[in-house]
Amino acid sequence: MNTKNCNIIVGIAAAPGLAHGRTIIVRKKELAVPEYRVEDTDSEITRLMTAVETSRDEIAEVKNEVSGRTRTNEAEIFEAHKMFLEDTDLLGRAEKGIKGGTNAEKAWIDAIEFFAQKMDQIPDETLRARAVDIRDVGHRVLGHLLGESLGTTPLTEPSIILARDLTPSETVSLNKELTLGYCTVEGGPTSHVAILAKGFGIPAVVGTGEALLEIEEGTLVLVDGSEGKVTVAPDDETLKSFIQRAEEAKNRFSEARKAAQKPAVTADGDRVEVVANIGGVLDAPLGVKNGAEGIGLLRTEFLYLDRNSLPTEQEQIDAYSAIFEHYLDKPIVVRTLDIGGDKEIPYLDLPEELNPFLGWRGIRLIEEMEDIFLKQFRALLQAGANATVDLRIMLPMVSGLAEIVSAKKLLNKAREGLKEEGKAFADPIQFGIMIEVPSAVLLADRLAKEVDFFSIGTNDLTQYTLAVDRTNSKVAHLAHPLNPAVLALIKQTIDCAHAEGKWVGLCGELAGDRLAAPILLGLGLDEFSMSPASVPEIKNVLRVLHKEDCQNVAKEVLLLTSAEQVREHCRAFLADLGIAD
Repeated sequence: MNTKNCNIIVGIAAAPGLAHGRTIIVRKKELAVPEYRVEDTDSEITRLMTAVETSRDEIAEVKNEVSGRTRTNEAEIFEAHKMFLEDTDLLGRAEKGIKGGTNAEKAWIDAIEFFAQKMDQIPDETLRARAVDIRDVGHRVLGHLLGESLGTTPLTEPSIILARDLTPSETVSLNKELTLGYCTVEGGPTSHVAILAKGFGIPAVVGTGEALLEIEEGTLVLVDGSEGKVTVAPDDETLKSFIQRAEEAKNRFSEARKAAQKPAVTADGDRVEVVANIGGVLDAPLGVKNGAEGIGLLRTEFLYLDRNSLPTEQEQIDAYSAIFEHYLDKPIVVRTLDIGGDKEIPYLDLPEELNPFLGWRGIRLIEEMEDIFLKQFRALLQAGANATVDLRIMLPMVSGLAEIVSAKKLLNKAREGLKEEGKAFADPIQFGIMIEVPSAVLLADRLAKEVDFFSIGTNDLTQYTLAVDRTNSKVAHLAHPLNPAVLALIKQTIDCAHAEGKWVGLCGELAGDRLAAPILLGLGLDEFSMSPASVPEIKNVLRVLHKEDCQNVAKEVLLLTSAEQVREHCRAFLADLGIAD
């Protein structure tokens, strides 16, 4: 697409897809918070609790609406909102303010801000998103206290949404039938608007900077949610080219869906395993529906987040079993609990860290939280006791051999305990690790001797290799997994594993990038694991590839110097095969 004469605003790719339309600017409705003294504090507390209860009912309705639309776990955002309204510390602080003579509105917002500001101080965008949640809930309750409607800008025609940022409530309240795309000044790839946009299947670009709000309302724009670009007032040639690309992408997706259940067999007859990343029980059937041949990454954090205590062993068994039943006789790779960094579990009282991504997280917690990991191993082994379950357990954030040794001892302890208790458990299973830290790549030849497989997590491997925080909108554009440095680490990982006869999967977002498919196939990747929605298209791309040609492409891109050069090289390669970008 020729865009030389167009104004292009570059942000962060938040939800894939192409959309074009006229802009509408959505601004948050500001509510003035009155402040006055009250005498009848009991009546004021009752007024607050009525507003809280009304808000709780609304949030339950919103959660149901989102669940019905996405059929994935995006709706759990609103489960967290509901839990805030049940939080005894939050409600207690507001009640204490009222008993001190402050009116309900002021006491409520003071309590909201107290907890939101605590979250604001955490140097990580994902955790700071909790502050957005708290304020979103606070704004909803405040609206009921004031008798004010909180509806966002009504849409009367199909529109591209421009905003400084969008709270979950604002995102959901916009008419999805008339929302063509989301573009926000703030936010990152893990922001709520990004999560919800993916669930709704609506393209989104976030973290654009202030230039976005300089666009006049009603301006025609092109939104490329895959590249993170917004083209403002395109000329006729650019618009025509973009519409053609969008139509081709739509047709491509339609054809891919029709063939989704067929295996991914390359043009020269090699079968490639294409599996899904799953985030919870609600996600599980979506992978099967889209043609996934197993699970390449089951994130187990869903069992621990947005609750007030640890899940019991039986709760874990029930949840894992509910997921496994969709993938009987198919490989199921489960990642052990990966908290810290961008995931917080308040009831564990983890310390605040200056740089949580380099801190106490993932498998590094195993020594001091042995009971949590032991219980998880026991639950997984019992849930996998069915002979038709192909269970594979892997560890996150491994940086060296010591973590593997500790986890193996604990896994064996779980086995021995179940054996003594006479309980059935999965045996044998495969045991592997995630490769997402550069030191693990450098030690891959030695680590491969200790495990059955590697799974490359390119999201973290990219940010650790390039020293870029992918949640920081100022530098996130630099964190591209097609950077030749990252590709070189992927090659080294695969080569070391294959030398020991071990297989390698890749479960980062790169596995679902059609431009990366030829490179990964050429490097010898055994398993591609991705978002369920990406499975049909990646299968279609793999079916037209010849392995020898892809090996040549892989050699060529490793000699390049930037991610953009790599992308252009792969675009040209796929175009020659009749696959337009």
